[in-house]
Amino acid sequence: MDDGNGRASGTTGLVPKDRRGGGAHTATDDRYKWVALSNTTLGIFMATLDSSIVIISLPAIFRGIKLDPLVPANIGYLLWMLMGYLVVTAVLVVTLGRIGDIFGRVKMYNLGFAIFTLASAALSLTPWHGAAGAMWLIIGRVIQGIGGALLMANSTAILTDAFPWRSEGWPWAST
Repeated sequence: MDDGNGRASGTTGLVPKDRRGGGAHTATDDRYKWVALSNTTLGIFMATLDSSIVIISLPAIFRGIKLDPLVPANIGYLLWMLMGYLVVTAVLVVTLGRIGDIFGRVKMYNLGFAIFTLASAALSLTPWHGAAGAMWLIIGRVIQGIGGALLMANSTAILTDAFPWRSEGWPWAST
């Protein structure tokens, strides 16, 4: 149901209902655009950086848990430490995007931010050494990947809602 201003009734009025730019725009809409852009940029930056930064810190990580990753029995820990995050993110991003469409993109984005942040904090507090420490880190990376997938899946949809289709700043605005 429309409230006459291009927004669905019962909403906060921050996100325009009409993506084609036909709805009325207020100062609140303009402020929301830039808040959404800055938050989604931060989230995507964190998720993207985390997908590649671990390879740089692997020597220190394995030294900290007192495990040699180059021993043939430990090579699986090395591979899952690197690929666990990426595999989970790649597998879940489409499904979690659809869940965001159903339950609310901002809610799912915020949930992803919380999961990602809590998993990052848990990873910094590894309580064990050896194989148990490596498994803790792998499980933490997988959970972090779920948060990263929620961030990646919903950020572009949030930006599409915040910046209407014919808004300035989008590459297709002049076509």
